[in-house]
Amino acid sequence: MSSHPSPTATLPDGRLATGPSSPVTPVNRLRPRRSCLAVPGSNPRFLEKAQGLPADQVFLDLEDACAPLAKPEARHTIVKFLNEGDWTGKTRVVRVNDWTTEWTYRDVVTVVEGAGQNLDCIMLPKVQDAQQVVALDLLLTQIEKTMGFEVGKIGIEAQIENAKGLNNVNAIAEASPRTETIIFGPADFMASINMKTLVVGEQPPGYGADAYHYILMKILMAARANDLQAIDGPYLQIRNVDGYREVAKRAAALGFDGKWVLHPGQVEASNEIFSPSQEDFDHAELILDAYEYCTSEAGGKKGSAMLGDEMIDEASRKMALVISGKGRAAGMQRTSKFEIPEA
Repeated sequence: MSSHPSPTATLPDGRLATGPSSPVTPVNRLRPRRSCLAVPGSNPRFLEKAQGLPADQVFLDLEDACAPLAKPEARHTIVKFLNEGDWTGKTRVVRVNDWTTEWTYRDVVTVVEGAGQNLDCIMLPKVQDAQQVVALDLLLTQIEKTMGFEVGKIGIEAQIENAKGLNNVNAIAEASPRTETIIFGPADFMASINMKTLVVGEQPPGYGADAYHYILMKILMAARANDLQAIDGPYLQIRNVDGYREVAKRAAALGFDGKWVLHPGQVEASNEIFSPSQEDFDHAELILDAYEYCTSEAGGKKGSAMLGDEMIDEASRKMALVISGKGRAAGMQRTSKFEIPEA
């Protein structure tokens, strides 16, 4: 049988030729991002170590992880490590400072002019409205044209960290064809709404339900409506891996694609939680094969069929593509084989 199309192919949505930096090339919105490792851009030792960790994405941070006096030199340190380091198999991201500061434009210009060929995305924190994303898109386009880089190659990751950003998240997700992810920033968000807790990511005392459910779902809906990935933010108790797992499982159950990691001990847990189980991956692959066969000439051109005791149809195929795509992105190999049913 011919293999079914890979769900990790670039998405052919109509927005790709229409954004503020039009024309642009399609960005890869489906890069693996199960684990997104934060690394201070001012710390060469951490930047060196991060290259050997099995995180899907590494973002070199110029914002909260860098003291104000360290930011100018950190830009050049990041350029050096992007150009000279071995980031094989990782999505390479730099988090710049937000537009309300005096550092943002110089962060972007220095990093992209210096290492744009070895950079996948710019992460923009504290996004409050769509125009902030448009401004970054336009600046990236100017730099790419000036430097002779491919226009549109560098993606944008938008981080939602306050109530205004959440209220505008749909417009933010639609603002640029470069955008690849919408990220929840819990610490600043909790402070912005006066949430009564000091433990980032944990439920506030005195509230019996999930205090983050609405926030996560609103981000997830905005991301999915625009074919983007949704990423959960950090869990700051870095040695409490069990606590990290519980918070990560909540986001994974909703459908988030990954979560930040702040410590090497969290990487393995995140990769595991945001990957399908082997059983689910095998089952998804079988559904795709069975549906391809039953709709083919040889399979009788049927719209539905039985796979064991389970009826499958087009809706089953769409659900299976999600699990299959996550598994393939994680490098999983199937252990099952589809057998053509006897007539």
